[in-house]
Amino acid sequence: MWYIASPFHLFHCQCLASLAKSGICPGFAGSGEKLRGHLPRFGENMRSVRFTRSADGTALAWMTSGRGPPLVKASNWLTHLEYDYKGPVWAHWVRFLESNFTTTRYDERGCGMSDRDIGDLDFERWVEDLEAVVDAAGIDGPFVLLGVSQGAATAISYAVRHPEKVSHLVLYGGYAQGINHRGKSADRDFYKAVVDVFRLGWGRDNPAFMEVFTSRFLSDGSHEQLEWFNQLCEKSLSPETGGDLLMARADVDVTHLLAQVTVPTLVIHLADDAVVPIEHSEILARNIPGAQYVVLQGKIHILLEDDTAWPELTRLIRQFTLGDVADIALDALTAREIDVLRLICAAQSNKAIANDLGLTEKTIRNHASNLFSKLGVHSRQEAILQYSGIVQGGFDRA
Repeated sequence: MWYIASPFHLFHCQCLASLAKSGICPGFAGSGEKLRGHLPRFGENMRSVRFTRSADGTALAWMTSGRGPPLVKASNWLTHLEYDYKGPVWAHWVRFLESNFTTTRYDERGCGMSDRDIGDLDFERWVEDLEAVVDAAGIDGPFVLLGVSQGAATAISYAVRHPEKVSHLVLYGGYAQGINHRGKSADRDFYKAVVDVFRLGWGRDNPAFMEVFTSRFLSDGSHEQLEWFNQLCEKSLSPETGGDLLMARADVDVTHLLAQVTVPTLVIHLADDAVVPIEHSEILARNIPGAQYVVLQGKIHILLEDDTAWPELTRLIRQFTLGDVADIALDALTAREIDVLRLICAAQSNKAIANDLGLTEKTIRNHASNLFSKLGVHSRQEAILQYSGIVQGGFDRA
């Protein structure tokens, strides 16, 4: 694949820069050259990426997609708006969020399609970046705020500053303190060594070098998943910026803010997380007033679609943020439609479902069409994303 670099596209970038200077589109001021590196690719279904400026002038790439109540995902390691929904690491997250929420997400400074000239890299800048994206998105009413890994600390700080804007706070794989504020000196030395491996292994022909780093995030990942995550790292940022971002995470400390969180909070963590030990989620849950705390089985930091904990994670987020909406929708289904939905969520074909239930394929298609209409979904994939965790967990109309 290659970027189109036609005279029209270059002219388009020049026009954006001119509009910025005129004040019509200030968010793109000085970005003409940067935009040349992010031109759309021929034949690809590009989503609508927008740009805004943070308090210090850093350009941030963001997008809003999906349907449902508003949700904002704080940035975390590592994203690229153009590639996230295509690969095996983040695509299922994007599908789940878009199927249930009107989702706003963004690439953090220095990464993906955001400004690579990042300036300051302290925690305050990350919070300002989130504030800038929320303001640019113009979200009407309180929204769900999702913080994954390092994004949890940013989300906590935002929720304390703007409690009136946050309806629910969801923290997955998060922590309140970076390695420089916790653990032993040996732990800090190990972290620095991992960062050094990241810097040195960048762009080398031997992918095993980078996998020393990426396998920490995808400890149970397949070769394809590890390779894709390696490629995402290479596409998303430079080795210098990557190393600086990782070291900046070591300085995070929001423990003094935890008791000030007033919004409903759900803390979710995997029992044997290889990157963020479980005791750090316990600190969050103990010190955030009224927080719900759920531990899922597993050790992978970025939960993959084929992990057994993935359906439970999605069910927990839906239940916490949407309440009993899903159960109410299922109450509208007949017993037979529930049976069909349960088998659809088990990834069975219409033919297999017909054999299991002793019905014809045509009858199964009719049941599927009817239940999709009642649930407000448009495809098998959407039904699986929204209802798999509920029906596979033994939904009972009672």
